[in-house]
Amino acid sequence: MRSRSLLLVALATLLLHASASASDDDLDYLIDNADDIPANDPDGWLQEGSPDDDDDDDLFHHGQAQDHPIDETHVFLLSAANFSDFLASHRHVMVEFYAPWCAHCQALAPDYAAAAADLSPLAHQVALAKVDATEDTDLAQKYDVQGFPTILFFIDGVPKDYNGARTKEAIVSWVNKKLTPGVQNITTVDEAEKILTGEDKAILAVLDSLSGAHSDEIAAASRLEDAINFYQTSNPDVAKLFHLDPAAKRPSLVLLKKQEEKLTFYDGPFKASAIADFVSANKLPLILLFVVANESSKFLPIFKEASKSFKGKLLFVFVERDNEEVGEPVANYFGITGQETTVLAYTGNEDARKFFLDGEISVENIKRFAEDFLEEKLTPFYKSEPVPESNEGDVKIVVGKNLDQIVLDESKDALLEIYAPWCGHCQELEPTYNKLGKHLRGIDSLVIAKMDGTANEHPRAKPDGFPTILFYPAGKKSFEPHASIPFKLKRPDSSATKTEKDQSTASTNLRRERSSGTNFKDEL
Repeated sequence: MRSRSLLLVALATLLLHASASASDDDLDYLIDNADDIPANDPDGWLQEGSPDDDDDDDLFHHGQAQDHPIDETHVFLLSAANFSDFLASHRHVMVEFYAPWCAHCQALAPDYAAAAADLSPLAHQVALAKVDATEDTDLAQKYDVQGFPTILFFIDGVPKDYNGARTKEAIVSWVNKKLTPGVQNITTVDEAEKILTGEDKAILAVLDSLSGAHSDEIAAASRLEDAINFYQTSNPDVAKLFHLDPAAKRPSLVLLKKQEEKLTFYDGPFKASAIADFVSANKLPLILLFVVANESSKFLPIFKEASKSFKGKLLFVFVERDNEEVGEPVANYFGITGQETTVLAYTGNEDARKFFLDGEISVENIKRFAEDFLEEKLTPFYKSEPVPESNEGDVKIVVGKNLDQIVLDESKDALLEIYAPWCGHCQELEPTYNKLGKHLRGIDSLVIAKMDGTANEHPRAKPDGFPTILFYPAGKKSFEPHASIPFKLKRPDSSATKTEKDQSTASTNLRRERSSGTNFKDEL
């Protein structure tokens, strides 16, 4: 444990730059969902720390030490034994999946407890809870926990990611919004026309009554989907305006997407979770056709015909790939080169997997491809440069195709920098990172590596801006929540001389610990 702590000290003195956010503006322009994708880790919630060089274990305790124990009276501790029963007895539950050793979780703890206390007068409506994901690993896997802390908000047992700021005020404000009615009543044609002309996306439900069970389901669905406004009406003239048959059986529901000039009609069960899934599936384009302008008249009719079988299930998007302003950057984003016409399926959610259609571009092939995509029968594609012929440097070169062998080797700890060649922060970090590799090269059970994140992809190494630095502890890589620990270190308030001294001392101590037989793979 001591030797790993010393590694962290070396990192604290060497890694001088915070991550710079990457931009996907060109893709957002096409898919019209920039407001639907929150940042994975909002900047600014971590406070700059001042660790004591003689106390390695305080490295990640940012800001002032806690003078008093945190009062978690209003935070419920859940486990696999009581999780389901607790959700069944509480309609709204915020759950933090944490690890006791996680610095981010430690930084969040006082704000999370304070938010729970502020919301305690609403205990009949909402509860804040937490789960130790290192103890209840099956529970963490069930809810796809891939980092710490992961915060989910459950509404009637249906989880939704919380991606807001990790402060008391932000949590309280966000939860309060979830508790307020999320559906607006539309009673006149004038009100409906304002929605049609003024909103990019909207959901309208036509009900027999603006209160009751169906209205409650719409309200619950609205709380699961932040980025779109929900409306309900019982006025047949409003229904006609949205091309809904006023005489048809109610409830009925339609999704308006103004930019695409289309209405998508819902025909599934009138339940909150199903409606939310319908909205989510229609927020992002999932099948894209990349074609040069002079070939579009040949392939676009085929693409449109294939799309007719997947209304309400998939979105089909045409990309003119030789359009310099949008098409080319989007093609680059997906790793598409050359001018060949390409059909690509894209999950569009956090895992952002993509799949390519092989073979002739025909209506039947596209339909079969889309069906296999929906049934998760396809193999995802990840970009990769060629594996380097020689890789003997102090900092190992990782590409998509060799990351498993170098970074995910269970016998070794691994530190991976994901960089972009054009990134100024990455360029400034490079000589310092190379020094780190040189000073630690004598530790056989440790790998220092880097990967060009613009040319390589891997499902277990996802950048959160550039540079992103991930630490993979040995022996914990098969279970994703333990696979990588992100470093978000601030610039230390120390001189260059002190930095050189600290890095030398830390590296020397690491070697001494190794020679004395300390196991570098101890728990953090």
